[in-house]
Amino acid sequence: MSNKGKKIFLALSIIVPMIIYCYIYYKPIIQNAPFRKADFVSMQYQWGIKDTLENQYNSKDGHYQYVNNHDSLVKKTIFLKSDDILYIHSKANELGLWNFPDTIGVKSTKSMSIPRYDLQFNYKEKSKHVVIYSDFNGNPKLLDAAMQMRKVIEETINQAEKRSGK
Repeated sequence: MSNKGKKIFLALSIIVPMIIYCYIYYKPIIQNAPFRKADFVSMQYQWGIKDTLENQYNSKDGHYQYVNNHDSLVKKTIFLKSDDILYIHSKANELGLWNFPDTIGVKSTKSMSIPRYDLQFNYKEKSKHVVIYSDFNGNPKLLDAAMQMRKVIEETINQAEKRSGK
């Protein structure tokens, strides 16, 4: 067998089966990803100091309310663009939101004066709900990732508010 024939045989017997194996193995994993952008329905984000969580945003109906610097409740209707939702979704993937525990930190008597953040992403078949207490003393990387996710959501909502001009 010639040198060229040996190379072709090697390619056909090792490389082609490896490509076929990767396609067969990874195709269902990618298609059945638990939280896909295409299945996104809505997102709720709430935050506050006590259990009332006066500040909130719901992407489904655009309801946005927050307490301003003068302690008065401001209500607006702000919708996120599909680019905004894609950005939030990609950041959630990047930060590993889908692997976060349902609660980061614990509710305690001290938590009545500590900020609490409540994130919920709703998809067609499932949803991911995470409650974050900012006095979490566990893994600092987990708290940092959760706070980054919170910051991304807040910045995106603020940009949408500026765009709407309301």
